[in-house]
Amino acid sequence: MQEQSKQHFFVGLGNPGKKYEMTRHNIGFLVVQAFAQHFGMSFVQENKFKGTVAKKKLHQTEVHLLLPATFMNESGQAVRRYMDFYKIPLTAMTVVVDDADLSFGTIRLRTQGSAGGHNGLKSIISHVGTTQFARLRMGIGRPDREKSQDELADYVLDNFSQNEMSHLATFLKQGVSVLERLLTQEVAEAMNIVNGNTLTSH
Repeated sequence: MQEQSKQHFFVGLGNPGKKYEMTRHNIGFLVVQAFAQHFGMSFVQENKFKGTVAKKKLHQTEVHLLLPATFMNESGQAVRRYMDFYKIPLTAMTVVVDDADLSFGTIRLRTQGSAGGHNGLKSIISHVGTTQFARLRMGIGRPDREKSQDELADYVLDNFSQNEMSHLATFLKQGVSVLERLLTQEVAEAMNIVNGNTLTSH
């Protein structure tokens, strides 16, 4: 029996459309799009998956990219459809997500964990039935004097500040390098190198 080829499934979380393109909540989309550009992968809209997808063989592994087009709160629908169709195991999935509890420019890689109040992660956990999947958390920070959940919601849906924009390309490149590392390393091994990687103070 031929050994099944290794797969990697990178999911970027965000909201579709020009309105949200450069918002902090869309950094998951931006990292996965930057990964695709770096490796010459082209996205196509696939209605059966409720998302935009790309696929290519890299480093002897089949790499699948998904940007759900469901809006953030229903991201799990697209993820579950794609995984079921291609029979992708949870161990192959890494979700790239914005994290307001990390300062802008900070990256954390985790093998599992709760949704932490993130609606996109909540939806994925609901549809796959477990918290046992990797996530790449991209720090976006919080407003200085946040008084309510509404203020945080407004903040994540705002565009990056001018200061953040000046560092964004470097931050995205770091995210891409983590995903590339996962093509040849296990998540637990990569965590030791990746975690603590922070942009120069801005």
